[in-house]
Amino acid sequence: MTDQITTTTPRPTAARTRPRLSRDAQRRLLRVVYHAAGLFPLAWLIFDFWFGFLGPEPIRAMILRSGKAAIIMLMLSLACTPANIIFGWKQAVVVRRALGLYAFMYVCIHLLIFVWLDYGFMLGLVVEEIIKRRYAVVGFAAFLLLIPLALTSTKNSQRQLGKRWITLHKSVYLIAVLAVIHYIWLVKNAYTQPFIFAGIVALLFFIRLTPVKQFLITTRRRIENRRKIAKARKIERA
Repeated sequence: MTDQITTTTPRPTAARTRPRLSRDAQRRLLRVVYHAAGLFPLAWLIFDFWFGFLGPEPIRAMILRSGKAAIIMLMLSLACTPANIIFGWKQAVVVRRALGLYAFMYVCIHLLIFVWLDYGFMLGLVVEEIIKRRYAVVGFAAFLLLIPLALTSTKNSQRQLGKRWITLHKSVYLIAVLAVIHYIWLVKNAYTQPFIFAGIVALLFFIRLTPVKQFLITTRRRIENRRKIAKARKIERA
């Protein structure tokens, strides 16, 4: 009697796929991330003020840090549209609006510290300082230009203004340029960070130019199509 050797073919195991978050969960997570990023500089500033970590000139430190936070938020909001152009990020509009409002909030804090803590609400001296100092002139001009953008940041305003809304909000690049000039003139002999911000603004503006924009979108779509073809071939071979 011969032993019969039975061979069993292994069953193909289903590929383990990581559970994906639902769209609502992704939106909630994204909301937590950009609100945390927007409030972190303020929390850090309050912490350092409370524990006396602002150095020998705390008021100047608060003015500089609140202004820097405003520029960073403005840079991040400007980077959202290029991120959509390069990576096809669909949530760019939502994040851009939130970061833009945080930029306006930090500008208001920046101005409030200047008017309240530095000049004790002596408006005559404040006006005199703004007129006398060139950095104050361009900074105040950027603040005035930001006000209509903040007031018209809602979807309702976008529907009512139509094409005029797009024209109005294109002034954000002028605001960014004024903010960088304000920063360069405010700090003395410490131009590294202001020039980094200037380079970022120039790069973001370059990406928005129509030929560059079309080239980047075309390149992204080609890469996406190649990935889809490669994925389809991989599935066919499996």
